[in-house]
Amino acid sequence: MAEIPDSHPRKASLMARQKMVDAASIGLLAESAMIAHGRGEAYDYLLGERTIESASLAISEAAARLSEAQNPVISVNGNTVVLAGDDLIRLAAIVGCPIEVNLYYRTDERIGGLLSLLDSQRESVASGGPPEGWSGNWRERVLSVPLLGSEPDGSISGLAGPRSLCCKDGIERADVILVPLEDGDRCEALISLGKQVLVVDLNPLSRTARNATVTIVDEVSRAAAELVNSALDPSRSTEWDNEQCLREALSVISDAGSLI
Repeated sequence: MAEIPDSHPRKASLMARQKMVDAASIGLLAESAMIAHGRGEAYDYLLGERTIESASLAISEAAARLSEAQNPVISVNGNTVVLAGDDLIRLAAIVGCPIEVNLYYRTDERIGGLLSLLDSQRESVASGGPPEGWSGNWRERVLSVPLLGSEPDGSISGLAGPRSLCCKDGIERADVILVPLEDGDRCEALISLGKQVLVVDLNPLSRTARNATVTIVDEVSRAAAELVNSALDPSRSTEWDNEQCLREALSVISDAGSLI
């Protein structure tokens, strides 16, 4: 890939695409991963490729709920690991929770490859400096983040097929689950089990966005970085209105569409 100058207005987006291409070339992503990424980019254009106000509020709410949870977990798929793995490891370290790889198109090779990438990211994050506002042994905290998914010993009730597989110490016992880039069926099943589901979804009309407890309508790497900041100083609203959050995101998208 040719070097992209810092002045390029879409450098972050082009770099993200290249990460996806590189990950796909070594078998880390499902064949449909690039389609999903491209669909998300289309919504991000309409959002102005920025974190809108309602997304910022949702990020604060999600960070607070993770911090208050008894058994939080971060569930990731291939796209999420590739685009936002480093910051999700930082978030898991701050919150004190595991990260579980859970895939719709599950193969042992992909699970193993993504866990290996997460392990490398964990070492890189541990070797770097702590986020501003953190006190304590950062390296020890980061390296203690459990990486789950290789040996699922639990299940998600109400869900059929490989997607129902999960880990007892992760998704099965969790009360609050952050699931960036979620699919509607699993979101509905987790909600029906009484779990709080916090999602990052650029499409405010998706089943995932409409059924989740808290929906962050934002690009996953931007959202993950802001979740790290919010988790260091969590604060939440007294009464969260997710439908209002979605309406505000739709308003931004609608206003952008009217300019075309």
